[in-house]
Amino acid sequence: MTEEGFWEKDQDRVQKANQELTRIKEKLARVCEIEENLEEQELIWDLYEEDGEEELLQRAQKLQKNAEKQIQKLRLETLFSAEHDTGNAILALHPGAGGTESQDWVEMLMRMYVRFCEQQGWEVEVLDLNPGDEAGIKSATILVKGNYVYGNLKGEQGVHRLVRISPFDSSGRRHTSFASVEVLPDVGEDVEVEIDTSDLRIETYRASGAGGQHVNKTDSAVRITHQPTGIVVQCQSERSQHKNKATAMRILKSRLKELEEREQQKKMDELRGEQKEIAWGSQIRSYVFHPYSLVKDLRTGKQVGNIQGVMDGNLEPFIYAYLQWQAGGNGNNE
Repeated sequence: MTEEGFWEKDQDRVQKANQELTRIKEKLARVCEIEENLEEQELIWDLYEEDGEEELLQRAQKLQKNAEKQIQKLRLETLFSAEHDTGNAILALHPGAGGTESQDWVEMLMRMYVRFCEQQGWEVEVLDLNPGDEAGIKSATILVKGNYVYGNLKGEQGVHRLVRISPFDSSGRRHTSFASVEVLPDVGEDVEVEIDTSDLRIETYRASGAGGQHVNKTDSAVRITHQPTGIVVQCQSERSQHKNKATAMRILKSRLKELEEREQQKKMDELRGEQKEIAWGSQIRSYVFHPYSLVKDLRTGKQVGNIQGVMDGNLEPFIYAYLQWQAGGNGNNE
């Protein structure tokens, strides 16, 4: 960045360099904070050994927990090695068969992800939201912006299973619902993805749900179908049809890029003779509210009994376990 003429060069390169610099500065700041924390801990433990005051013990324990959490986050980032891990992500959620039950499950999952993202300090933008007729959500697409978003969320892709006593069943019976979560890297505008415009079917329609008179009375929402692959994307978050189309094309690029990379990985696995047990479309996690409380990841074996904490956004144990498992380690280790 100190090179002569750097700031006059390609602005995409400048922006990427700035983003990388920000990530490095944030990581260094956390390392320095951990070092200061450990030094303070050492001092307080020495004072506690001399005085034995309960307040000093509580202070030292609090500092230790904070340091462990920060170290865990740094350790997590060492597992981010894929091309898009440091960037933004697009999440698309869809219900399985089951009507209102599954649509309500999609709404619960969306709330869980939004809470997790907010706790990480990431920005969440709803690109498309199709509410259910009675309750829940028929489909939702959100864009999450921040550092290491895709690296954290990529392991959430797959089918999520819910077991509970249904609030929609007057007989109080237990129901099983399914929802799929798709996680795409936000490739942005600068990634070259060849798209033949003749392969696209572009439709406009009126946005659904709340959004003001303008949104509800004009055909501002856009749906694009990529006919060779059957991929359908849509966006209705903006008032402008032009902006919705641009965002939909951005999502389509991300999906086509992810499809291309998945096909390449499949070919590599075939050459190696590998058989992946977990693939897109398979069940990855179960959330059981009844007859007991348990969330279990079926890939890593990681399980958490505090299901309400998970639904409130505490996904770190599953994310860390997945990244360890993906790297070849035991994902269920603490």
